[in-house]
Amino acid sequence: MRLTPDPAARHRLEALFEASWKLKKALKRDARSRALAYRAGHRRRRDREAAKQWRARLGLSRDALERTAYRHLDASGHLKHHLSKAVAMHLANEVWTGVERHLFPDASGRRHGPPRVGPWWEFTRIPGRARSHTRARKWETFRLHGTLAGHLTQYAAPGLPDEPGELTPQRAAALSAGVSVLAQPRTLPVPSPPRSGGRGRGSWWEYDGPLTLVYAGGPDGRRGELVVPVRLPQGAGQWPHLLHTLADPQAWHKVDLVRRRDPAEPGGWAYEAHLMVLAPAYVPASTAARRAAAPSMRRGGVDGNVSNLAVVSVPAEPDAAAASREAAVVSSKVSMSQDERARLARRERKRRGRQRALERSRRASNAAQYELSRRQRERHQRRQAAGLTARQVPVPGGPRVARADGRPRRSHRRDTLSTSYLRLRARQTAADQRTAQSRTSRARDIAGQIVAVHGPHLVIEDCDITTWFRLWGPACGRFTPGMLISALEQECRAAGGRLLRASTRTTALSQHCPCGRRVPKHLGVRTHHCRIEDGGCGLTGDRDLVAAALAAFTHLHDPGDPSTARVDYTTSRRVLCAGGPGLPGALTESTAPIPINGASNAEVGNAAATHHPRPRHKLQRGRKRAASARRTRTSTVPTPDEPPPPTTGGAPVTPDRHRPRTRLSNKTPPQDLLNRP
Repeated sequence: MRLTPDPAARHRLEALFEASWKLKKALKRDARSRALAYRAGHRRRRDREAAKQWRARLGLSRDALERTAYRHLDASGHLKHHLSKAVAMHLANEVWTGVERHLFPDASGRRHGPPRVGPWWEFTRIPGRARSHTRARKWETFRLHGTLAGHLTQYAAPGLPDEPGELTPQRAAALSAGVSVLAQPRTLPVPSPPRSGGRGRGSWWEYDGPLTLVYAGGPDGRRGELVVPVRLPQGAGQWPHLLHTLADPQAWHKVDLVRRRDPAEPGGWAYEAHLMVLAPAYVPASTAARRAAAPSMRRGGVDGNVSNLAVVSVPAEPDAAAASREAAVVSSKVSMSQDERARLARRERKRRGRQRALERSRRASNAAQYELSRRQRERHQRRQAAGLTARQVPVPGGPRVARADGRPRRSHRRDTLSTSYLRLRARQTAADQRTAQSRTSRARDIAGQIVAVHGPHLVIEDCDITTWFRLWGPACGRFTPGMLISALEQECRAAGGRLLRASTRTTALSQHCPCGRRVPKHLGVRTHHCRIEDGGCGLTGDRDLVAAALAAFTHLHDPGDPSTARVDYTTSRRVLCAGGPGLPGALTESTAPIPINGASNAEVGNAAATHHPRPRHKLQRGRKRAASARRTRTSTVPTPDEPPPPTTGGAPVTPDRHRPRTRLSNKTPPQDLLNRP
């Protein structure tokens, strides 16, 4: 929930974060020194009991860190103006969580590194204390007061009924889609607590107006309570989510105060209140209906690649009589459209421009820490040889001044940064956050559409995607295959199924044919062809779709152990090599396209297959020459699963000729093909 503080409240929020950061930094330094001392005492950790006594002596426990936080709070005169002991206790608990991960190994036997203080910019969250659900009116630190009905009454959108009793949160949720329920002004007024009988001090526990965040402040604070109005999302379709989360105040559990970089806000920070609710996660009605309608009698296989995701599903019981749609072999191939590639290219150009501007600003503000470039040195030598005065270089282009071992003489964190640098870095951070959010939403949408078409029971090869980034990092960063697979796994679990992982050592899906014959292919070969001349079945199709089809016939004796995966070649030969329903074209192109950003995969495939050469225009006189790909580093090399479009004599090949067709050869296959084990 977005907070809208006035200038005075914003100043108090900034002081609150500064005080919390100082206390947490002191706690992390203490915890780090204690952890290093504990690791250095080898003889004192000879057994479990001795190690426990050594930790107790050093103060490596949750209670000891909490007492340390209280001592820091009492010893400082200014921190108690902003922080309470409850906030100090929760900050100490967060520090202890990191120390605990360093001291004790996890289930896999790994430990985290020692606690790190970290920079000021990474401190973005102040934990709050949970309210008591057994005692009334007991909620320390950050409290959320008001009701959703009071917020709706105060900020109802124009055109909605405004008479008392006619507009309730439940009736507002029943409005037609596309109708906005709230219309909040840019600046929200700061409410005040009601007074009983009009006298005395008001009580927030009796307040039922618009939602408001209240913080009592530190014990030595003299400015009273911190009251900040809350702005709710008011776009069309947001009200059902708000009703599910905020309708019952008894379900509100804990509020954390969070800040994020926003260059449009005064001070460069936007403040939010993250509310934890004791209720199940919100699921839209459309999503629940889509998951309920997912075909549960199908079994699918997934083949993940650097720049595409292939999915093929078949009936779970191939021999059972079913409808034509349920009995058909359905395939989908998710790839990036030309519009999406162009949008990512524009975003990358903007990011590189901001990065160059940041580097220039840092070099200009710290010119003494950088050497001159080769061209700048040669120019300086020419002017010196000609007897001219030396010019001062405002932006050195050489490397950073370093010691003999190659390390910089002065660390980057001690550089002088200008205001424009900080403002531009905030814009870059906000742009990165928007990019990450859009990628997450895209992955969820694609995963939901895949499960709606192929069902929640899927099998995928157990691969380490981190190795792909070492070879094809930029392509993986654009398509994000790991994010898509993670979203697909979550969607399968939410729909009542599971995404199983099969070992590549026992299956080798991309190196086999559905008939059971091994067909070796290197990464550059993107077409599967089982030659009849070599004793095969004559099947020709897309390599990724054929591998996904084999994954659909993979069974695991132990669903939790990928090494127990085996391919049922008997069933795959009967279904895929005998020309079953839906098979023609299912192993070559998407028969059930997954739309991405309004464009289907069929359109994406046609656009990718057709190559339109750009017309050459003569450069106008006086116009600057375009930078080469080597200078700008914008040239893209196709990955092995993304071959360049073929051409014939300089002319592009039509999409119909470019796409290979799945065919069963007219030649008579070997007589023992269907009798192979």
